[in-house]
Amino acid sequence: MNTNPIIALDFKNMEDVLAFLQPFDEQLFVKIGMELYLQNGPAIVKEVRDLGHDIFLDLKLHDIPNTVGQAMKGLSRLDIQMINVHAAGGSKMMEAALAGLKEGGSSAALIAVTQLTSTSENLMNKEQGIPGSINDSILNYAHVTQNAGLAGIVCSANESAMIRDALGEDFLKVTPGIRTMDDAKGDQVRIATPEFARQNGSTHIVVGRSITQDADPVAKYHSIKKAWELGC
Repeated sequence: MNTNPIIALDFKNMEDVLAFLQPFDEQLFVKIGMELYLQNGPAIVKEVRDLGHDIFLDLKLHDIPNTVGQAMKGLSRLDIQMINVHAAGGSKMMEAALAGLKEGGSSAALIAVTQLTSTSENLMNKEQGIPGSINDSILNYAHVTQNAGLAGIVCSANESAMIRDALGEDFLKVTPGIRTMDDAKGDQVRIATPEFARQNGSTHIVVGRSITQDADPVAKYHSIKKAWELGC
């Protein structure tokens, strides 16, 4: 699988996406999230794939097993390389999602969100009602995810080494919340640099505003890609 930094296409419309991608003369791995997908539909996936780029469709499905399974079966018709669900939906939901994806003939990697990188331990304890440390919650979700047959999880770089040690090198650890030292923190709580993420066991990183809002996105992408590769 493509292990280049995944660029989060945090745009509202197809025109902005295509304008952003136009200066790049190489295959990219990009993330299409809920805002972009729901406002533009499957056409945005086709447009980006027609340009030769790999796609992580970040929809974070979370519903009863049958609903998620049928939704994933429909999404399997899209030419995507990665897609996700919420681990909080439970093992039956994740198994249904995987079955729907396979039934539709897709070989996309299915991963699960553990705790969002915008979630602090205090929020998890007080608002989600989950006691203990955030690491305990993430590790528990990771075990449930692997047992359900999924390819990996979404987690912050701070938990990647813990997940690697518990579940192995091959279990995907997709890390959002990536920033360089000069970037603004934004609404992320658990953030990390590309070098730290690689050294701590992340298999993929997701980078959004650090690239998309830079004055020279192509140069910034290559800077982050170099840092990611040198972190080995």
